Amino acid sequence: MSRLIYLMGPSGSGKDSLLQAARPALQARGCRIARRVITRSAEAQGEDALGVDEQEFARLREAGAFALSWQANGLAYGIPRDIDDWLAAGHDVLVNGSRAYLPMARARYPQLLAILLQVDETVLRQRLLARGRETPPQIDARLARNAGLRVEAGAGDVWVLDNSAALELSVARLLYRLDTPRSQL
Repeated sequence: MSRLIYLMGPSGSGKDSLLQAARPALQARGCRIARRVITRSAEAQGEDALGVDEQEFARLREAGAFALSWQANGLAYGIPRDIDDWLAAGHDVLVNGSRAYLPMARARYPQLLAILLQVDETVLRQRLLARGRETPPQIDARLARNAGLRVEAGAGDVWVLDNSAALELSVARLLYRLDTPRSQL
């Protein structure tokens, strides 16, 4: 049975790094990874996303191109409708989602598997500074938003994955969780 795997976590928690590192193993399992559409430059580092301007994003949303869409941190994000076709064809589908949008995503896909990628706040600040995408005040705002968007383990069947240590360990834990039936957890 196919499922929507909804990966979420604060900016800088390593969602894109985890997806990139796990991609070969996920694809070998028949899992499709959705490519987000974002109103950020296509040259933005670290994410496999399609960058569009705000007008193009609005046009796509109005045309029904997105299965899921939301706004966060001054940007708009969309998950293409292709995921519905992939799910209907029996594929697991992994999306890079938003914690704030989880209730809406769950309303559309009630059986989704929510995975919360967490990281120690000190590590998170270091990662945000290292990527050089935001100014220190913007980083402080992201950390404040993170503190306000706490999603607890077990809250609506959310599985927490700590990504504070080695990326390889997080990949192994992710794959173990995806390979283990819910009844055995």
